[in-house]
Amino acid sequence: MSALSQRLGEFGYTAGWQLARRMPGPIGTAVFALGADLATRRGGGGVRQLRANLARVVPQADEPELDELVRRAMRSYSRYWYETFRLPSMDRAEVISKVGAAITGVENIDAALAEGNGAVIALPHSGNWDAIGVWLADRLGGFTTVVERLKPESLFNRFVAYRESLGFEIVPLTGDSAAMRLLLKRLRENKVVCLVGDRDLTSSGVPVRFFGERTRMPAGPARLAATTGAALLPVGSWFSEDGWQVRVHPRIRVTARAEVPAATQALADAFAGDIAAHPADWHMLQKIWLADLEAGERASLEEVG
Repeated sequence: MSALSQRLGEFGYTAGWQLARRMPGPIGTAVFALGADLATRRGGGGVRQLRANLARVVPQADEPELDELVRRAMRSYSRYWYETFRLPSMDRAEVISKVGAAITGVENIDAALAEGNGAVIALPHSGNWDAIGVWLADRLGGFTTVVERLKPESLFNRFVAYRESLGFEIVPLTGDSAAMRLLLKRLRENKVVCLVGDRDLTSSGVPVRFFGERTRMPAGPARLAATTGAALLPVGSWFSEDGWQVRVHPRIRVTARAEVPAATQALADAFAGDIAAHPADWHMLQKIWLADLEAGERASLEEVG
């Protein structure tokens, strides 16, 4: 990404934070929905990839049905950003109350912490995971999560400060062992680690089948659980009309490194079930399936040749 693109991106995020907090709720919702519709009609690379991804999730959809699903998915994605920009200024007690009333499977978190080895919560890019985090931080007094480094550094720092203001402990994804050591320490302190687990950012993830096709997913969630004895808990989330819905799935047992591939496949299956039930709330605008990634690599090689 060029320096100009980075500066423009930072300007866009900064403007979004400022505008979203100042606009009345109904107006902000309408403005962000309009922006989503315009982006859908423009059909940029992210929208085209979203369509290709959703076609795998809902293979029975015909072209008009897929058009409508993409439109709804982009509106859901814009809602996520609108809520993200507004979350620090929203009524925190109301957010906690809404999530708490809508979440199922809380007993799985309680059981994990009662065992004393901590819990690894793994979730996909669905719904609003920051709102869930506000509820979780209130219930537990905090938790730890890993975030991808953004460019420019000033934008990354803004997002770190934003999530820390919500009660999250942030660990930057740096590619070295420092992040893993801190996550292991937190789990051995019987705390909770939350990781987004439906997209491999390292190109060294675990091969899995996801909606019938080959992809890779991060090994981190299952590996942390295997190393510490922590409970591995898949979590699904999606939007309701005026709030959020959350499901904490039962524990996936993983007690040894040799079980990491099977546990990661079990995570993929849990993610797939929730995404299939609520496809419009899965915000995946990037390539994740190997067929798409390999096609992109082939195209790059052909251009070089």
